[in-house]
Amino acid sequence: MNSLPEFRKFTDGLEEQGTLMPVLFVGHGSPMNGIQDNEFSRRWKTMAKEIPTPSAVLVVSAHWFTRGTKITAMNFPKTIHDFGGFPQALFDVQYPAPGNPVLAKETVSLLHSAQVELDHDWGLDHGTWTIVRHMYPDAKIPVLQLSIDYTKGPQYHFDLAKELYALRRKGVLIIGSGNMVHNLRMVAWDKMDVPNYGYEWANSLNDTFKNLISAGDFQPMINYTTLGKEALLAIPTPEHYLPLLYSLGLKGSKDPVSFFNDRAVAGSLTMTSVKIG
Repeated sequence: MNSLPEFRKFTDGLEEQGTLMPVLFVGHGSPMNGIQDNEFSRRWKTMAKEIPTPSAVLVVSAHWFTRGTKITAMNFPKTIHDFGGFPQALFDVQYPAPGNPVLAKETVSLLHSAQVELDHDWGLDHGTWTIVRHMYPDAKIPVLQLSIDYTKGPQYHFDLAKELYALRRKGVLIIGSGNMVHNLRMVAWDKMDVPNYGYEWANSLNDTFKNLISAGDFQPMINYTTLGKEALLAIPTPEHYLPLLYSLGLKGSKDPVSFFNDRAVAGSLTMTSVKIG
């Protein structure tokens, strides 16, 4: 991209749509949700029918945590099985959605606060394909991933997300994929099959987050370490939480907010998800 005509050529690749695309934050939970027919995967399927069909999907996944910010820019991203100890059926899954190098370059042009690298090595990790394959099973819609720069703090990520807002006008579905409450060390493995089982602190903080989101009061969520011991238990490491801040950063002043898959799992995880717009 060495001239203004070249810039216009790729930014015209996706025309503005008449409607503003919603934004999602999806609690992705166990990789097994990618192949199971359960309440979470069924809701992902119905969500795809409730929102406009996107021109492309851009996912900020908890499982692409990098130094610096990167975006997948290949024509055909590979399916990444970034986990262990699960049934072979999960490793056999392939989600052959195309990429969109033009959209990757356009996204780079929008992100003025970061030097974004066009990546040709990553692909679609389980924070992405376990959700999107239920939403768009024919794998025809282009899917890209944007990484999370682990050297930056929550405010940086929230602000960076705002620079992606123009993609909503071009029909791009932006999904933050993680979990609001995510503490694997405290999982009650013997309660995995108990519906909506959450520790008191997990349920309490999850409710606090929902109340703050509903009120549009995002600063306490950006400064989540000030929310007390519950927040430190719920977010021992930030990678599953930061995708939520990307989704919240994309909220417009008139966007309605609703919640789905609002369930706790095994004590220390919540699948609570957010639709914005």
